[in-house]
Amino acid sequence: MRELTRSNDVVFLSWLVAALRAEGIEAVVLDAHTSIIEGSIGAIPRRVMVLAEDFEAAKRFFDQAREDGIH
Repeated sequence: MRELTRSNDVVFLSWLVAALRAEGIEAVVLDAHTSIIEGSIGAIPRRVMVLAEDFEAAKRFFDQAREDGIH
């Protein structure tokens, strides 16, 4: 698995995982429980991970979304 991005924005993370899945790319969010335990200081961002073989397609999708003004 490879890390696509990190964020503490749960709405953005939810959108990203759903949008990637709509593109046929499975994604998981790691560190959600750790982030909750540490409180609201935002010291531990959540990581969006994709399979290594899906990374290039996920990165292209993510980069295009950023160009379009998403996050």
